Amino acid sequence: MFKVAKRQIQWGERTLTLETGKIARQADGAVLATYGETMVLCTVVGQKKVKPDMDFFPLTVNYQEKSFAAGKIPGGFFKREGRPTEKEILTSRLIDRPVRPLFPEGFFNEVQVVCTLLSHDLENDPDIVALVGASAALTISGIPFMGPIAGARVGYVNGQYVLNPTKSELPDSALDLVVAGTQTSVLMVESEAKELSEKIMLDAVMFGHKHFQPVIDAIISLAEEAAKDPWELTKDAQEDDVKAKLKAAGETKLREAFKITAKQARSQRLDEIKKEICDPLVEAGSSNALVKRMFKGLESDVVRRDMVATSKRIDGRGPADVRQIIAEVGVLPKVHGASLFTRGETQALVVATLGTSMDEQRIDALDGEYTESFMLHYNFPPYSVGEVGRLGSPGRREIGHGKLAWRAIRPLMPAKEAFPYTIRVVSEITESNGSSSMATVCGTSLALMDAGVPLKSPVAGIAMGLIKEKDGFVVLSDIMGDEDHLGDMDFKVAGTANGITALQMDIKINGITEEIMKVALNQAQGGRQHILGEMAKALTTSRGDVNENAPRITTINVPKDKIREIIGTGGKVIREIVEKTGAKIDIEDDGTVRVASSNTDQAKAALDWIQSIVAEAEIGQIYTGKVVRIVDFGAFVNFLGSKDGLVHISELADHRVNKVNDIVNEGDTVKVKVIEIERGKVRLSMKVVDQQTGEDISDRVSASKPRGDRERKEA
Repeated sequence: MFKVAKRQIQWGERTLTLETGKIARQADGAVLATYGETMVLCTVVGQKKVKPDMDFFPLTVNYQEKSFAAGKIPGGFFKREGRPTEKEILTSRLIDRPVRPLFPEGFFNEVQVVCTLLSHDLENDPDIVALVGASAALTISGIPFMGPIAGARVGYVNGQYVLNPTKSELPDSALDLVVAGTQTSVLMVESEAKELSEKIMLDAVMFGHKHFQPVIDAIISLAEEAAKDPWELTKDAQEDDVKAKLKAAGETKLREAFKITAKQARSQRLDEIKKEICDPLVEAGSSNALVKRMFKGLESDVVRRDMVATSKRIDGRGPADVRQIIAEVGVLPKVHGASLFTRGETQALVVATLGTSMDEQRIDALDGEYTESFMLHYNFPPYSVGEVGRLGSPGRREIGHGKLAWRAIRPLMPAKEAFPYTIRVVSEITESNGSSSMATVCGTSLALMDAGVPLKSPVAGIAMGLIKEKDGFVVLSDIMGDEDHLGDMDFKVAGTANGITALQMDIKINGITEEIMKVALNQAQGGRQHILGEMAKALTTSRGDVNENAPRITTINVPKDKIREIIGTGGKVIREIVEKTGAKIDIEDDGTVRVASSNTDQAKAALDWIQSIVAEAEIGQIYTGKVVRIVDFGAFVNFLGSKDGLVHISELADHRVNKVNDIVNEGDTVKVKVIEIERGKVRLSMKVVDQQTGEDISDRVSASKPRGDRERKEA
């Protein structure tokens, strides 16, 4: 019944298995990829017919995690998987980015890749397994795909590169890098690093590229046995004619338009030219989609040829030049920290907010529940590019850009023990013309320092581009939107003056060489140092204290057996402290207590209250207390947190007392001295304390007694 094809290789420390022919046989391509005990089913389906006037390639990649893969039942009311998690979105992007450039130009058939996690061993990250499985499924599907590709994760532990480090190995690694590519070149890089040099990063990329070659060989071998017949590709008969007519009518006009340096004016002129030369061709019977595609190709040819030939860019800059930068901090009066970072026509308004551990994000992942105390959220409203658009929940682009900036900043964040705050950063992109994610990195660094977060070093980011032609290539620093749109590479590098903290690379052609990557990394280093210098004009280091609007957090440690007393029955005590002082209180199981308030008096009142609860009564010490109960033989006084002691009727005053109520009543505030502690019971005295000043008057009381009384007492 099943015609199964399978390939197994030893890859790193574990076995990689690729199998097809048994599951999801109605898909164009289906591969079950297994690494260790992590299994991902990857399927590919393509539509044979192209929708009318389709002028883009409608590829969708969906990675989805099933809770059963880790033996869990989903939380929530519905008890089933819902909207994609951040992990699922980021993994979908991780697969999409290297496979998209490998479909032929002009291929507009809809293609859907679905990768489903079926089993998770909680050690091997499914993202690499899904990427490899998706590549294998595409390769055997018959859909035109110029692969296969493969990917690998690279760690860096004790000066040595590690292939596909496990979850337990990554905490000891100075690098978490994912690289994907073909047999000959690199297509995609995604990484987080702890201030590593350009050489270490480049060698890591090439290490990963070298070590995923056996995976590509295994996919090719599987395809030789199980691949379906390839689809036939047809070329539009009008393509050459339309291309020639557009070139004749528009090449000179486009060259002049791209000399306009202002983005809005240039875009307006390009739209006018497009209408002038495209509309007549469409009216004459040419396909609208074909004309639009050929016009885009003409734009690309004009810009690219001129850049390679002259090394002059659209706005007149040289290849390594960075646009003008203005960095400002403290731009919003009531927030905890804020910056406005402007680079050319790209601008990010970044705001940092400090909170307590109660504000931490709680994440229920397949590999367990955990909390995150540093969050970075990126928003890209339509007005930032002068457009009208729908405002809604963040899309894949917003999630991806925010995560890149988060990776760039996280290695420089202070340890939780040293700075016990939960930190949320929000980047609002208010203008965009190239690399708003790197503007977010720069703005985040400044906003955090403005808020008083002790970053180890300032962080900056820069986006690099590439124009690669047959007769040469040029690497571009600080790319604009048009250069990104018409170029071959989007290469983002973030880091400090000491090294790289994040690297992301996407290629729109079949890949780039080690030589090009080396040039790009070295040029990016110079650009990053320049940007750090411009940022230093606003702020060179973190402010000495947190912003006056932010909560002050004071940390104390109490005995573990006292935690119950601070919380009280059903949380009664801690709720009362919070309600009456206005401070926030976090208590951990190890006895760590954090008191937070932007008001110093509120924080002190809460701390004093907690200290009184955990403090132990000392014989001879004088306390201020409250009478909580009257009995015939004395009064019970709450004098130390939840501790009560008895003032015997004989200790109420320095004379004979017939009735307790003659001296005190419930609710009275009194001063008492601890005279005895026996088996946890505390005896107090009022008569030896001056009720006005709190002074110990034991000697005076003793001296005032008749000699016979003193002698009998001593006897």
